[in-house]
Amino acid sequence: MKQFFFRGKRIHPTDKDLVFHVTIAALLPVFLLIVLLFHGKAIMQIDWKNSSLSQISKINLPYLLISVGVAGMVCLALAMLFYRYRRDEVKQLYHRQKLAKMILENKWYEVDQVPSEGFFKDLSSSHSKEKITYFPKLYYQLQNGLIHIRVEITMGKYQDQLLHLEKKLESGLYCELTDKELKDSYVEYTLLYDTIANRISIENVQAQGGKLRLMKNVWWEYDKLPHMLIAGGTGGGKTYFILTLIEALLRTNAVLFILDPKYADLADLQAVMPNVYYKKEAMLACIDSFYEEMMKRSENMKQMEDYKTGENYAYLGLPAHFLIFDEYVAFMEMLGTKENAAVLNKLKQIVMLGRQAGFFLILACQRPDAKYLGDGIRDQFNFRVALGRMSEMGYGMMFGETNKDFFLKQIKGRGYVDTGTSVISEFYTPLVPKGHDFLKEIKALIDSRQAAQAAQAACEAKAAGAD
Repeated sequence: MKQFFFRGKRIHPTDKDLVFHVTIAALLPVFLLIVLLFHGKAIMQIDWKNSSLSQISKINLPYLLISVGVAGMVCLALAMLFYRYRRDEVKQLYHRQKLAKMILENKWYEVDQVPSEGFFKDLSSSHSKEKITYFPKLYYQLQNGLIHIRVEITMGKYQDQLLHLEKKLESGLYCELTDKELKDSYVEYTLLYDTIANRISIENVQAQGGKLRLMKNVWWEYDKLPHMLIAGGTGGGKTYFILTLIEALLRTNAVLFILDPKYADLADLQAVMPNVYYKKEAMLACIDSFYEEMMKRSENMKQMEDYKTGENYAYLGLPAHFLIFDEYVAFMEMLGTKENAAVLNKLKQIVMLGRQAGFFLILACQRPDAKYLGDGIRDQFNFRVALGRMSEMGYGMMFGETNKDFFLKQIKGRGYVDTGTSVISEFYTPLVPKGHDFLKEIKALIDSRQAAQAAQAACEAKAAGAD
């Protein structure tokens, strides 16, 4: 038996005036009640059986105008308070109204001509009016900051339009599409509502269970969809985003390797943490070492007692390793032909084989040039973030062919993301409070980790001595 579930609120043709209808239905009783309070005594004194025009003429017109004005002011104040404190409910009304207008204005419905009744119903009328006989089943639901729009697919003549509503929904509802799924007899569009409100602060960035939280509804599931590609020009917030990732990953047992060929902000981390490289030879050695460690772990995992086919490094309690590579294109342009080919080969092996062993690559550049991300390497980066201002060509290099409309907003840390679903949506990097000292925070995390490791080593030595 098919399982029934709440698909959302059905959109009807009459919803084209939904905001007006709801406003009148909610405020008209309040308006009438206030007027009645002003004139209740006078109304009760009227002799309705013997009422005449003379009684009506005795109405105090200024007092009536005052009561109407007070009632109007109270209704206006209630409407403003409702909009101020119940904005989500108001937005839902506008969204449903826009969806109804979308169907009506695009004429995605069918009508029949039916004779209209005249004043005298027993006489035939030559006039006719339209009656809607078919209106697509479209449902709207707002839940946990996500808008779910479900459209029934009946294989009718409007099927193609209803299967490709992405651009209309994004621009019309001012939301970002995060998922589109075709299910049995209907298609479900999932959109991120009020995207900037889903931005989180750096202290809420959490890495747990093989995934890293970057917005309220955006996670990088690196255990399932490994490797991150970050692109963005100067001033787009790329460096702060990478530092945020480093700080969050250090709160886990992950092992990090940092490469900064331009000897810029990330190179400063060498003062507070190990495995930070900025010289060409040291970076090449780090890439080789990272690759060799990955291959060694892949072999050793199969020899472990708890090894199970299909399970990954986390199942065996092993730490994840991250190679964080800033200004990748700039580094590749420093290399000769042989070195270039060797690095590309190593990186290709890491992105192809690293997931199960727990070796992940976070690669950042200003533009992901295909020259240095060839042989399908770029396609293996399942999580992609483009920050700040980028050209159409840059977006094409980042996300491939897409009909997505990209807009520029002057907000630092804003961009677009593909979380591995091939759906591009608006993205905001975690907020970094003014005065936040990355070096200080990272040093504290490293010191805490080293202290814990020293304590564990002392306990193991003590246990070995007791034996």
